[in-house]
Amino acid sequence: MPPPIISVSDLSKTYASGFQALKGINLEIRRGEIFALLGPNGAGKTTLISIICGIVNPTSGRILVDGHDIVTGYRAARSMIGLVPQELTTDAFESVWGTVSFSRGLFGKPPDHAHIERVLKALSLWDKKDSKIITLSGGMKRRLLIAKALSHEPQVLFLDEPTAGVDVNLRQDMWQLVRTLQTSGVTIILTTHYIDEAEEMADRVGVISKGELILVEEKVELMRKLGKKQVTLHLQHALASIPPGLSGYRLELANGGGDLVYTYEGEGERAGIAALLKDLDAAGIRFRDLQTTESSLEEIFVSLVREAP
Repeated sequence: MPPPIISVSDLSKTYASGFQALKGINLEIRRGEIFALLGPNGAGKTTLISIICGIVNPTSGRILVDGHDIVTGYRAARSMIGLVPQELTTDAFESVWGTVSFSRGLFGKPPDHAHIERVLKALSLWDKKDSKIITLSGGMKRRLLIAKALSHEPQVLFLDEPTAGVDVNLRQDMWQLVRTLQTSGVTIILTTHYIDEAEEMADRVGVISKGELILVEEKVELMRKLGKKQVTLHLQHALASIPPGLSGYRLELANGGGDLVYTYEGEGERAGIAALLKDLDAAGIRFRDLQTTESSLEEIFVSLVREAP
C-alpha cells in the first residue's frame, strides 16, 4: 500500500484556557481519497484541520504531509494544501480574477493565467472574473473560496463545512466538482455534519467527538451501521395497538397511539414504505400527514461514544 499523503500521530491540542480540544489523534489519509470528518459543533473538526494546515500550533504530536513535517518543513507541507474555510475574508472590492491570482502569488507560484482560467471555468465563475466580490451571490462566494484554495495547484484540499447554508442545487454542483478534483488526483478532506454529504461523497469516514477520533471506517460499512431512518405517520384516529396484519413491519406506536413509527435501514428497505402504505389502507388506517427522519449525527455520536471502550 502506498504511503499516506497525510499522517497524524498522537496529536493533542490544549489551549491556554486549559480546554483540551484534541486528545491523542492518530489518522492516516490515503492519497486520492475523499475523507469525511463528521462531528457535532465543538467536536474538534476545525481545530484538527487548522493544525494540519499550519494555522494553529499543536501541543504535542506530529503531522506529515506527503512526507513533509508541518513544523520543520512548514513551507513545503503548506504548499501541498488548499483550504476552503467556512467564511470569506477577502477585500469586498477586489475582483474575482484579482483575488484568485493573489492567492496563487501568496504561495510563491509564478503567474499562470491558463490555470486560473481553468479553475474559474470549472467553478462557473469565468463570466464573473472581472466582477467585484461584493456583487457576488452567496453561492458564488462559496465557489470563489474553492477557486482561491485551488489557485496554487494543491495536492490536498480541505473543505470545512463546504455546503453549510447552501441551497440543494449548489450542493449537487459542489459534489460534482469534488468528484472531478478527485479524478484529477487531488486528495479531499471535508468536514460536515450532514450524513447525506458523507454518504454521497466519501470513501472513508472519521467520527470525532469531544476531541477524540472515536471511529474511522469505510463509508459503506459505516452507513450500514448508522443508517437508521424513520417514517412517522400522524394518524387520523389513534390506535390502541398495532393490528396483527402489520406485524411484518418494524412499527411502534407513539404519541398516545396517535402516531405510527416505521423504522427501516438504508435504501434497500425504503421500498417497504410503499408496501406499508398499501397495507395500512387495506386495514382501514388513515393518516393526516407523514414525515421522514434520519438518525441525527448527535444521536449517532451519543450511541458511538456510549459503545466506545
